Amino acid sequence: MHIKNPRPATAAQKPTVTSAKLEPASPNAPAKKRSFAQWCKKHLWAIVLITASLVIAGIFIVAINSVQHDGGLPFFAAKKKPTKFYSPLTGLEVADEAATKQPVTAVMIENSPDARPQSGLSRAGIVYEAVAEGGITRFLAVYQGAKPALIGPVRSLRLYYLSWGAQYQASIAHVGGSPNALDTVRSDSYRDIDQFFNGGSYWRASDRRAPHNVYTSGEKLDALNAAKGFKESSFTGFKRGDGKPAEAPNATTIQLNFSSGTYNTAYAYDKATNTYKRSLAGAPHADREGGQIAPRVVIALEAPLERRVGPDGYEDTVTIGSGKATVFQNGTATAATWKKDSLTAPLKLLDENGKDFTLNRGQTWIGVFTPGRGSVTWR
Repeated sequence: MHIKNPRPATAAQKPTVTSAKLEPASPNAPAKKRSFAQWCKKHLWAIVLITASLVIAGIFIVAINSVQHDGGLPFFAAKKKPTKFYSPLTGLEVADEAATKQPVTAVMIENSPDARPQSGLSRAGIVYEAVAEGGITRFLAVYQGAKPALIGPVRSLRLYYLSWGAQYQASIAHVGGSPNALDTVRSDSYRDIDQFFNGGSYWRASDRRAPHNVYTSGEKLDALNAAKGFKESSFTGFKRGDGKPAEAPNATTIQLNFSSGTYNTAYAYDKATNTYKRSLAGAPHADREGGQIAPRVVIALEAPLERRVGPDGYEDTVTIGSGKATVFQNGTATAATWKKDSLTAPLKLLDENGKDFTLNRGQTWIGVFTPGRGSVTWR
């Protein structure tokens, strides 16, 4: 670059530049550039670390915003509340979804004096009680998941007990039965595990005399169900909820009569546990292994006889249709209506508005009596 006639520029003059390159206007600029470059060189590692931190922070923010809750990084996802599962039989919480589908087994259990005390009743989710013959009551104990070491004594089946058990898609454990019950349960529509054809799953106890000594167990019944391919049960149970003792209870003692003093029952409400301690024939009704039976809910159903004693010597209770019911829970008695549309349809309990009645979670004991023969009272 050449500058002609160099001379000091006056205040009014501007330097003449012949190059396309523009020189800095300030004489101090080159020194500042050198100073900044020297500073950057001196603090190079600090700059690198700061830059890296900013990049990592940016990646972190992008990752959080792009996480999918169903398949993203678990430590970025919002914490979910654990899913809870409840037994459709009892309403009690169970471990997982598979537990809600476990196969159900309904066992016919004897109640003559020679059969007492029974085994396994305290572990059943629901128990149905009704007269089987000659004023003698019998139980249908329904299990899902529970595995009592002893269940029994197991006795013969009646058609109306089959109706109560079939609604749970249950395997029916029994020792023979009335002709119409056997004709029905042995059809392809039901899960029949009669002791007559599955002897290895039952045994006779030596401390009781026949026919009051046939027993089984939860483990043996589970194995029998598995062997027959009965792997799941699908059904609609009662509506359940969490109840608490009533502030003004109106039913702390219940008398549920079936036939005679030998088979009549009573319940005493225990506010501390919100259960009903059961008595039979004037004494506490104890499970041989589980102590006094104390369900959370007691239900009294009124049902007429479908037929009185026929040529085969048996009578049947009506299970299809509707009728009166009384629900006892939380120390109170509430009127309800029972309804069942078919042999396999669920038994429904309806409130005064025709809505499903909400029962407490836990064991439910259902006593079915014939008006004119039995009765229910409370105070």
